[in-house]
Amino acid sequence: MSVPRGSFLAVQLGGLPVEKDVSAGVWISSARRRGRPGTVSALLPSDFEAYARVLHPAVRYDGDDDVEVPWAEVAAHNGTDLHPLVRWDALLPRPVESQPPVWDDGPSEGHLPVALAARLGSVLGRHTGTPADCLLGRWDGFGFDLPDPEIPPRLLLRGGKDVVLVRGTVDDATRNLAPEPHEQSANLWWPADHAWCVVTDIDLTSTYVGGSADCVDELLRTPGIEAFPAAPEEPV
Repeated sequence: MSVPRGSFLAVQLGGLPVEKDVSAGVWISSARRRGRPGTVSALLPSDFEAYARVLHPAVRYDGDDDVEVPWAEVAAHNGTDLHPLVRWDALLPRPVESQPPVWDDGPSEGHLPVALAARLGSVLGRHTGTPADCLLGRWDGFGFDLPDPEIPPRLLLRGGKDVVLVRGTVDDATRNLAPEPHEQSANLWWPADHAWCVVTDIDLTSTYVGGSADCVDELLRTPGIEAFPAAPEEPV
């Protein structure tokens, strides 16, 4: 079915209402413009107390189930070094698409897996005064359901990373913001009180979080979240 230019398939993404006033995200877009390209400060505002890099797990197939495989397990299998700045391909002895029975599919790129998003949201919800009022952004370049380049309005982000915003709660970070059969998490989300910010860049197999020292410390200690401390000046 064709979609007339200027129309929008829905006023929702993933069942959440599209936010037409994108000015609520200007604090992030302005900060990203000031950040040095290729560093954490180009993804997140650089004035948070602390930062974390959250690694997206690899996957092992077990019948109909997908089992999360932490990077540490892959590093141990290959005898490679796991450190805060490590890239996924550096854990492998050579470029490979799988290493069964250890892992069958690599970490998702530009997408935060649902189970991991739920664990993050559970922690982050305790470190904001506005867990029921959050904004979530999905990159507009996927081409799923945005026939018009200007409708709805985008939050403009340096490097062609513009996002369409929806309004929801911290628990909505687990929602699929793409139409079926596609699957896509939010690429950017934060609460109304700016207590923290989460970025899953479309080109990365990690998610970056900025927040209070207590918030990041809890993230780093939470089972099921494989993460390292990060800093604004560090490369992504």
